[in-house]
Amino acid sequence: MRDCDTLLTIGSSFPYAQFLPEFGSARGVQIDIDPHMVGMRYPYEVNLVGDARATLRELIPLIDKDRRSVSREWQAEICANVRRWHEVMERRAQQSADPVNPEYVARALDPLLPDNALITSDSGSVANWFARHLTMRGDMRASLSGTLATMGCGVPYAIGAKFAHPNRPVIALVGDGAMQMNGMAELITAAKYRHRWDDPRLIVAVWNNGDLNQVTWELRAMGGSPSFLPSQSLPDVPYADFARSIGLTGIRVERPEDVEGAWRAALAAEGPAVLDFRTDPAVPPIPPHATWEQMESTAESILKGDADRASVLKQGLKAKVQEFLPGVGERRRRDGD
Repeated sequence: MRDCDTLLTIGSSFPYAQFLPEFGSARGVQIDIDPHMVGMRYPYEVNLVGDARATLRELIPLIDKDRRSVSREWQAEICANVRRWHEVMERRAQQSADPVNPEYVARALDPLLPDNALITSDSGSVANWFARHLTMRGDMRASLSGTLATMGCGVPYAIGAKFAHPNRPVIALVGDGAMQMNGMAELITAAKYRHRWDDPRLIVAVWNNGDLNQVTWELRAMGGSPSFLPSQSLPDVPYADFARSIGLTGIRVERPEDVEGAWRAALAAEGPAVLDFRTDPAVPPIPPHATWEQMESTAESILKGDADRASVLKQGLKAKVQEFLPGVGERRRRDGD
């Protein structure tokens, strides 16, 4: 989006304006059914208030035929960058962590997802792993907080999806902070109504890292502040044990070699299941183009005495190195294949 010459925004407020093109460098059109959302993030030239489908049906015939046959070099470059990024994500997911790499947890689920699955993601660092490692295909649908800031929505969204589509499997991806806030109580709702669903599968996967992780990393990268354990540290709650106590399937995972098996067991269960993945809070949700200021701030937080500084340095270096390794296409060209 940063390098485009025309920005078309459909039904999204997209709160991260730093990733949009510089003001004046692109032409902008926005479509939104809510007039209060119009023009909030970018100086669009044309603001269209209305239903997205109806509006697009009117717009598409107006696209100049000559414009449809323009060079696709920029599109090809974007596609190549996406393929490259997927390779980087694959390598990051394979990196060792203590005890389990949170990226690997999401990566292992991707090929196992049924084509009719409904997926919900809570806010927090789990939203990063959801967005980067799960591939939508078939009739899959996914939901997360529209402004990426509503903590505790993952399990309620999943239960709502289950009532709307009782014949489809639903998977909720949740951090331990959200799970402690309201997710555990919502499991009681799932246990109560489970017999109403034709497909009994409702999987709640918890990334249990003992940390309010997204805020911790935002403080490091944006404020240069070390982790503040009194406000960020969370107790290690036995989520799987709690699930079993109310008649659900519960599986605790503390080794990477058990991750795939746990997903398979949950997908084969005859009712709701809770997967408690003990993940490493030091694995960084590094964006694809971290700014120099963000890297400086993170370094500053470590110098100030971050409680997890050794692991943060180790995992951060391993993650960043993956971006500089040659991709499959580059290796083939290098090897003359």
